[in-house]
Amino acid sequence: MNPGFDPEEIAQLKRECKAERLNFVYVSDEFEDEEEENNEHAHVQFVGYYKEKEVVYDALIYTLRLHHSTLVYDAALERLKKTMPDYISPDERLENDTSDPEEDEEAEILLTEFIEEIEENEEISVREHVETDDQFEYGIGLEVGLNKTEINEKVINDFILRFNSGRLQLDSTLYSFTGSEEED
Repeated sequence: MNPGFDPEEIAQLKRECKAERLNFVYVSDEFEDEEEENNEHAHVQFVGYYKEKEVVYDALIYTLRLHHSTLVYDAALERLKKTMPDYISPDERLENDTSDPEEDEEAEILLTEFIEEIEENEEISVREHVETDDQFEYGIGLEVGLNKTEINEKVINDFILRFNSGRLQLDSTLYSFTGSEEED
């Protein structure tokens, strides 16, 4: 059974939300660097309804700019793998893999060129979205991309209020960003 549907778990989350005086609680991620001040995404949990049953929603909420840059990077990495099929990126290396500084530098330059090319040609565009994962291990998983400059308490709160009341209206406009754009 999925613990995110358990009335005990739901009651516990409600107590935590009340203690925080928010309609959600932040989830700390083990891979997240605590020192890093992040305002482009948040991992939160909140109580809502799914198919008329109360449930815990586990939501990853992020800006469209972050979503876009992630997709651009992934696409650039795919091109790099086609150009340098034997290259293993530093974050995919195993402990015993050797690194060649010259090859790393060449790959880094190519990757940067691919990123700039993808952005310049506006090959990737994103729009506001909510993806629901009902096979999630804890409650219902949500991935939420919002056209905001930052993800803060007010943005999260507004999203949850609209989501839970069925009044969420997503912007269907397609957006594309470039890494060189000045931050708002």
